Amino acid sequence: MSNTILVADDEDSIVQLTKLYLSKEGYRVITARDGQEALESARRLKPDLIVLDLMMPRVDGWEVCRRLRKDSNVPVIMLTARDDDVDKIVGLELGADDYVTKPFNPRELVARVKAVLRRAQNPADPDATIDIADLHVDPARREVRVAGRPVQLRGQEFELLLVLAKQEGRVMTREALLREAWGYDYLGESRTVDVHVAWLRERLQGAGIEIQAVRGFGYKLVGTPRPVHDGTAGGEVTTAGRREPAR
Repeated sequence: MSNTILVADDEDSIVQLTKLYLSKEGYRVITARDGQEALESARRLKPDLIVLDLMMPRVDGWEVCRRLRKDSNVPVIMLTARDDDVDKIVGLELGADDYVTKPFNPRELVARVKAVLRRAQNPADPDATIDIADLHVDPARREVRVAGRPVQLRGQEFELLLVLAKQEGRVMTREALLREAWGYDYLGESRTVDVHVAWLRERLQGAGIEIQAVRGFGYKLVGTPRPVHDGTAGGEVTTAGRREPAR
């Protein structure tokens, strides 16, 4: 049985585009055009994941997420039209699992949906291997491979990569990374995380992953989708449905 995704947004173009791409991936998509309708649909239909716009009429996305988290752990990906770190941080603190900033590439949203669902439906075995794009991590053997090629990491680099990979797609603060990867509450300079991330980026080139910085908050590891051709020459479809020339 396919997963059910609730898409809640008051912009018809966003709803239709998102529904189109998610449906192509085999998901059952239901929609809501305001926050109150989103709450009612979530409680009545029990979706497996919610794509939730922050700025909606009647009840905004922050309040929807806050109410949902009182009695539900349904994964939530927030959509925000403002590139504002405060919006993202508040959303994550309210219990959102990820966020996407408008305008967005629908293929990126599909990749985020898959990653969040995979994480929610398959709780990690601490010794299970992790495969993201061309990155392979074996916690038990402490081995890392990039496109089949072994990569040697120093001890703390491996621990940091393991924490980020286990939380694929989820933003983690520097403090949380220090606590999880170093094993204690670090009271000194959190700059050490930035330095180790820089080293990891260099060593993992070609792995098809990206360690993204979220300004003022922390980092997250995501797989970078491979280019997908839509069967027509000359470009790709943007979120507005326009075709941009290939460069």
